[in-house]
Amino acid sequence: MSSVQVQQTVSCPVVCAGVGVHSGARARMVMKPAPVGTGIRFRRTDIKDRDNLLMARGDHVSEVQLGTTLQNADGVTVATVEHLLAACAGIGVDNLLIEIDGPEVPIMDGSSAVYCELLLSAGLRQQGALRRRIRILDEVEVGDGVKTARLKPSADNYLAIHAKIEFESRAIGTQQMSLRLLPGMFARDIAFARTFGFAHEVEFLKSKGLARGGSLDNAVVLDGDTVVNPEGLRASDEFVRHKILDAVGDLMLAGAPIAGIYEARQPGHALNNKLVRALLDTPSAWCWETDEVAADMEPVSLAARQ
Repeated sequence: MSSVQVQQTVSCPVVCAGVGVHSGARARMVMKPAPVGTGIRFRRTDIKDRDNLLMARGDHVSEVQLGTTLQNADGVTVATVEHLLAACAGIGVDNLLIEIDGPEVPIMDGSSAVYCELLLSAGLRQQGALRRRIRILDEVEVGDGVKTARLKPSADNYLAIHAKIEFESRAIGTQQMSLRLLPGMFARDIAFARTFGFAHEVEFLKSKGLARGGSLDNAVVLDGDTVVNPEGLRASDEFVRHKILDAVGDLMLAGAPIAGIYEARQPGHALNNKLVRALLDTPSAWCWETDEVAADMEPVSLAARQ
């Protein structure tokens, strides 16, 4: 996240194209500058007969199976938004219009690195309004069996992340990582981490209409205790780094950078979205804040944000 406390967008449009990891559909995206206060929005340019604009917001999430899908009131969707949203959050892009001509954001190499590079190559432009952040005032926690996630107050102005994962595969085992999302840290330490999955799950996923575009070019694939990818891992703890990457993208759906502590065990998209919704539905647990003046407005509930 940028140390600059004014809102930012890109200086000029930037274009990319690629295949969706689950749909297998190829899509072209144009990421364009957007006005102050508009946040991150997607426009499905291949859809003409319905409202094709989608807000990147937690209450617009319709699906969280192996990825985060947004849906608007007309039933228009865009899938697997989390890696692009993580890049926006990680480098400090507040306002962006993403025009896409297909159903799913391209997976690229399975990480956020390409999106960070594209946005930074376009250049970031400061805008004439202060950036607001969400200050956590009280603990909010959600769970699903052994999976837990919580947001806790902190005196820091940045998001602190503590994540722990445990897998039977010895290639992963138990991994945990703690960090503060200081300026430049995401692009350097997290963005490169790729999504991962297990070879024995591939046929099942394909039977469910998922992983149609998945390959060794855009995911780390494990066969039991072995990493199948011939190039190996980019870091020994790439798996927990990717879980943090996903969390950064999913938490972006709260609508602003979060000042607080995120702690999670076995995090995933469903748990992260459940946490975002719980936060927005608990107005006493947070408030808007800027560096100059702590906002004296009342916290806004989920319903009031619609």
